[in-house]
Amino acid sequence: MIKNYSDTFCKILSISWLILGATLLRAQEPKIFSRADFDLKGRVKSCLVITDYGKEEFEFNEAGLLTKSVTRFNEKDYDVTYYKYQGDELIERRNENYRDGLFDKYTSIAHIYEIDTLENRKVTERILSYAKEFLDQYEYLYDEENRLVKITRSNNEGIDETKIEYTTYKDENTQSTYLNGSLLRSVRTSAKKKKGIDYKLVLTKDFIQGIPSKAVEALYDKEGKLISEQEFQYDESKKSFKPSSLINYSYNENGLLSATARTSGSLEERKEYIYQFDGGADGNWIKQIITPENSYTTRRIVYFEPLEAEVEE
Repeated sequence: MIKNYSDTFCKILSISWLILGATLLRAQEPKIFSRADFDLKGRVKSCLVITDYGKEEFEFNEAGLLTKSVTRFNEKDYDVTYYKYQGDELIERRNENYRDGLFDKYTSIAHIYEIDTLENRKVTERILSYAKEFLDQYEYLYDEENRLVKITRSNNEGIDETKIEYTTYKDENTQSTYLNGSLLRSVRTSAKKKKGIDYKLVLTKDFIQGIPSKAVEALYDKEGKLISEQEFQYDESKKSFKPSSLINYSYNENGLLSATARTSGSLEERKEYIYQFDGGADGNWIKQIITPENSYTTRRIVYFEPLEAEVEE
């Protein structure tokens, strides 16, 4: 980095860059969540997830879009997020935090979205605190193919610009993300055939101020299931990436994750996933047990009333 400064100051710069980069990558574009994102099938109205750290609650509308989520750490400490739509567009997301049973307006924020589709799609996101303070504004610009190409973040401290470039070489497609002109991330997607089976290979490289940091090579099957992840760390002395760990994923006949095997050097860690189902026509799982640690997650699922056509059948 900047060799004339102290190591401490260099570390602060790196951390600041990571935080800024993570913020911009997280805000790539407004995300709409549906039942499928939570591995839920059918006309699910709500799902209560009970975990070791607390409880999570999810509510959906009849179109299957997430309308409310609650993360409960205990009875008095919890976070609530509300999602509001106009048609199939997200127009508002509110994050409300409660501590010691009291609403905290200073850490609660609202995201307001304005969509302009007169020419190329443009989405403006304004972030405000419940204390009526302006925090950030993001402007997302899309090209003629409806691909995100530019993010402009502005606040009281200045303006940051993220550009996303798309290139194609032979059968490889690469998406490169630049933060204020410096490469932040590259994602290269290509096709791969293994033992006569078609796969999708996605290589993601992360950079800090344009300097390589880490990489992940992910392999997906034709149904989009993650088959393996090879993780790499950048070796500054050799100016190249070196493998650090490999994770292989297996699935059962229902398409649910059944096992993972992580190999790092001579060490291997294997986990197996066992499910209990609710017995309904859609076959949602209501309990997941992970061995050998025997940790578990349970789900309580409520469905909308069946449609008339489903009742007649």
